[in-house]
Parts: sequence; structure tokens; C-alpha cells
Amino acid sequence: MSVSRRHFVGGIAAALGYLKVGPEVDLFAQAPRQQGAAPRMPARPAMDDWDSYAHLSSNENCWGPPESVMKAMNSSWKYANRYGYPDANIVQEIAKHHGVKPENILLTAGSGEVLDVVGTAYLLGGKKVLGVEPTYSSVYQHATSIKTSAIKLPLGKDYRQDIPATIKAANARASEIGLVYLCNPNNPTGLVITKQEVKQLLDGVPKGMPVLIDEAYHHFVDTPEYATSLPYVIEGRRVVIARTFSKIAALAGMRLGYAIAPADMIAEMRPYSMGSINALVKHGGAAALKDVESQAKIKKMTIDLREKTSAELRAHGYDVIPSQTNFFMVSIGREIQPVIEEFRQRKVLVGRPFPPMTTHMRVSVGTADEMDRFMKAFKEIFPAKAAVKTTAGV
Repeated sequence: MSVSRRHFVGGIAAALGYLKVGPEVDLFAQAPRQQGAAPRMPARPAMDDWDSYAHLSSNENCWGPPESVMKAMNSSWKYANRYGYPDANIVQEIAKHHGVKPENILLTAGSGEVLDVVGTAYLLGGKKVLGVEPTYSSVYQHATSIKTSAIKLPLGKDYRQDIPATIKAANARASEIGLVYLCNPNNPTGLVITKQEVKQLLDGVPKGMPVLIDEAYHHFVDTPEYATSLPYVIEGRRVVIARTFSKIAALAGMRLGYAIAPADMIAEMRPYSMGSINALVKHGGAAALKDVESQAKIKKMTIDLREKTSAELRAHGYDVIPSQTNFFMVSIGREIQPVIEEFRQRKVLVGRPFPPMTTHMRVSVGTADEMDRFMKAFKEIFPAKAAVKTTAGV
């Protein structure tokens, strides 16, 4: 049976639409939930209404999975009624891709599950997570859910993560800390922690202190200042790397990610993993790993549109933090929450607030048409000012 891309995506949306797939997905309810408040269950929009929006709020791959991935997933529908089906050797393929052993890989439902699993494994008993703010806050939220908390350090004036301050806090409060969290590149700023800084941190924190490095946006980075932290795992350091198929591989709605870590850490984490990953995405993920040509194409289109839009915003008088990801932050000079609604009224969805940077707006890179719609809306909402040149970040 032939299954078209349109019917495939529509069927998956119907089948999986009710699932909670992480904070990035609640596009029609952008305001952050207050601590202690009951979880919201926003009404899901009808498909036609959903499709009418420019989706620039959740850092997705707007072009969708490549044909190689679609073909692999479509061919695995025959396993939908089976347990113990052939799984494309996904764990072995990931291990081979990174030059590690299968025991160094923990397969998860998106990298969000990695963050939760690591949090549970190393924060029980009231241990705290050390990181910066703003960053991707899932680890902090999970810490709260298991009755502990986070030690949050501010970003520097250039919006970069202060590695010396992190090292200082890790040593001064070592007895309290169960885990150090780095998002590299950082979400929402899009800035990298340089490879020299990562080494500085790993050498500077107390020996044996686990460090979780979230590399969700690794594939978009285009600066020699950055490097994956995989070599530290191979060395046997207490490092966990989180990776996802949600971004460059365009499988956000299908939920596939993984942790790379020393085998003993994987063994410590595994009891807290659900292991609930569907047949289709395992085959799609294995195909995505091999399709480097499609990933290179997506990376180029993303960077080209990101830089074009950033230049247009600066020419309109609004500074943009230089990004190494598939999103960027623009300084708008006023509180973001009402602005989100102004864009929504123009059928454009932009990122939620990221305290304390609430006068910045995070914008995901969409298609050329979506970015044109964004710029049209931006110019309607914000008056032109003198052109600016950016100075922030690496």
C-alpha cells in the first residue's frame, strides 16, 4: 500500500496529537504556566487552522523529513501490530555513527526524555541541578517535579554562559549539586559554549560530578569555536550528551532521541527510561543518520534564511543575537507577552517568554514564505529605527 507524505503526517497527527510532547509544542498557549498551577490542556486547533499559521515558535525543521526517511517509515507500517519487530538496529546504528558501543547509548522518546532520565538518576535525595538562566528549562522543571530545585546563574552581558562562575559555584556548593547542565548551543540565545570553555568546565568541576550537555542544535553549528563533547564520553568522563532527531532530522512529532554516556552512567539511567518508542520512528531515525546530504541541505537553507532575516531586522533597527542554531533572538525593547498575541493575530507564531530576557523574542527559522510573513508582521508591529550592528556573542 502506498502512503503519501500528506496522509502519513495527517494520520500520525491524529494518532499522536493528544500526547504531551514537551514544552516547545504548546504553540497556541504561549504564556508560561505558573509554578504550582494545574497543567493546562489547550484546545487543539483544527488542521486547516493549524496549517494557516507561520510556525516560528518551536525550533522545528519546517521542511519535513526527507524522502529517504519517509520511505523508511512508510515501509515499517507493517510492524504496527507487532511486538518484537525488526527495529532497523537503531541503537547499533547510532553507536556506529558516533564510534561508540551500544552500551554507551540510551534510546529515548526525544531528547526531552534524556533530560528527565538524567535528572531523576542524579537529583534524587534533594540534589540540585546547576545551570544558567535563560536556557532550555526542562531540567529545572523536572527538578521541581521530583521535589528539588536548581541553582541558576545569570548569563553574561554578552548573553553567553559564564563558565568561570559555573566552575566556582560547582566547587563552592559541591555537596548540594547532583548535576551540571549545559545547553550547547544554548536555547534560547543560539550562542555556543566554545570547545575551550567546555574543557575548562570539565577540568574545573569536582571530579565525578555528572555533566549533562544538551546538543539538540549541534547540526546547525557553523563555527570552528564549537565542537561536540563526544570525545569526553569516549575518555570515560562523567558526561552525558543528549541528542535528538527532532531538529535537523525533522521528526519532532515522532519522538526519538538518545543519550551518549559511559556505560556505567547508561546503566544508572536506564531504570528511569520508559523505552516506549514506536516502530516507525526507529526506522526513520536509522535512515536519517545515513542521509547526510539532506541534512547538509537543511543546514544551508536554515543558515541562509536565518542570516537574511537577521540582516533585515538589523536594517529595521533591531539587534539580533548572532545565532548558531535554527532560531535567533531579536531585541524588541518591550515585554514579549503582548507581542506574542500581536503576531498571533497576524497568523504568525513566535517563541514564548524566556525570563529574564523578556524584552527579546525568539524566532524559529521557517520557510522563505514564513520568514517573509514574519518580517511583514514585524514591520507592522515595530516602527523602523536607525540600523544597528550587532556586537553580542560568539
